[in-house]
Amino acid sequence: MSGANPLGATAGAADAAEPVLLAGARLPGTDGVVDLHLAGGRVVAVTPTGETSPGGIRRLELDGRFVVPGLHDRHVHFSQWAMVSRRLDLAGAESAAAVASLVEASVARGDREVIGFGYRDGLWADAPTREALDAVSGEVPVVLVSADLHACWLNSAALRRYGVGDDLAGAGGVLREDDCFRLVREIDDVADAVLDRWVADAARQAARRGVVGVTEYEMRWNRDDWVRRVEAGVDVLRVSFGIYTQHLDRAIAEGLRTGDDVPGTGGLVAVGGYKVITDGSLNTRTAWCFDPYPGLGPGDHPYGLATVPYEELVPLMRRAHGAGITPAVHAIGDQANSRVLDAFEAVGCRGSIEHAQLLRRDDLARFARLGIVASVQPEHAMDDRDVAERYWAGRTDRAFMLADLAAAGVELALGSDAPVAPLDPWVAIAAAVGRTRDGRDPWHPEQAIEVRAALAASTGGQGAVVRAGGRADLAVIELDPYAASVDELRAMPVAATLLAGRFTHSLE
Repeated sequence: MSGANPLGATAGAADAAEPVLLAGARLPGTDGVVDLHLAGGRVVAVTPTGETSPGGIRRLELDGRFVVPGLHDRHVHFSQWAMVSRRLDLAGAESAAAVASLVEASVARGDREVIGFGYRDGLWADAPTREALDAVSGEVPVVLVSADLHACWLNSAALRRYGVGDDLAGAGGVLREDDCFRLVREIDDVADAVLDRWVADAARQAARRGVVGVTEYEMRWNRDDWVRRVEAGVDVLRVSFGIYTQHLDRAIAEGLRTGDDVPGTGGLVAVGGYKVITDGSLNTRTAWCFDPYPGLGPGDHPYGLATVPYEELVPLMRRAHGAGITPAVHAIGDQANSRVLDAFEAVGCRGSIEHAQLLRRDDLARFARLGIVASVQPEHAMDDRDVAERYWAGRTDRAFMLADLAAAGVELALGSDAPVAPLDPWVAIAAAVGRTRDGRDPWHPEQAIEVRAALAASTGGQGAVVRAGGRADLAVIELDPYAASVDELRAMPVAATLLAGRFTHSLE
């Protein structure tokens, strides 16, 4: 950027109140060049460039760059996202044997415990087995977490270390759903000081992609974690934290209500929704569906799993809603989504369904009528298209139905589910718009949405266009998103990010 330049501007709390003029900006979908007047953390005016030249304020030349509202990722597991780069990467493995080879190399390097992440076994010709890991690891404990976070594959040494019996793991050494979640919480028990450093780095990386806020669904008591981080100077993101069933009583007793700011965090940390997981996932073949999964073995659940029975779900949602905590309910299979909509109707409250991957067409209108937000992750469609074609064969026209949801009047909120997909809203926007990746033909392109709609669903309620009166949470980008190709959207160059009018990222 030429002229007075934001780079090198520090992200201090005092900067939020400093008036700034962003001169020579372009707003996608509008004509002309404008100046953005920022003060008190808001966009106080949008004027034709050069029309007013207020004195005594900082002026920054954008040289015709585009400005959009700052981006929000509606669904993340932030601690796990921060840990991913420190774990054995299994994303490229195309078989159980390939994973075993990666583990063998890790053990050969002298690792005393192997924690891996990212395997997807839905299309493997060989199944995960405990013996395959034992053969390459010996007494080194190995815990491998699937890319969807709903399964863990362990060797015998890890089963002994974590006290997991054969009745849970079986011959395959695989834990699913609640058994997996309990183990993940145990291996995620990193010292606060260490984890906070990793989180701070991941937050800065998110800011570099234009991100100003996230909705956090880590399975922890997240309030104290984020208060501690903000107090230590992690101030580049707004965080809305979720509350799980194991913490619901505590949240109610402490008077937490969805949307309330947490004192002492300068408005950066707010209470989110009540997160409850009602089924599994597609890749683990545990998403609860009306039709059976083909080719499952003995002991598998042919229709997936209802992990929270309806007769328990309704009282839990009613208790949360009565205390002012909005339900945010995980549902992936079509039967899970239908039953969760039943629960929302029984409770008489609004909220969100997290994922909403496979739906009955009759349920689209119910989403809209009940005012339920579809919190969706478009990149999952790119990751799961082949798995869906195998296990949801004949039904993939009802999978990841973004266009049909939008046409029905349902509010969309885009996210990543990081670390399942990258914490990068431009990746989600590109997947929503193009329904393609890696040069493949678009998958069910009839479910693509327009860039304007995808952008609006990625800004935390700020819409697709910067307007006077809105928050000065902004992303300065190098390309017009409405004219960019899908590949250009995915790799959108972000020149700067502002939170409440202060720079949290700049290229220079």
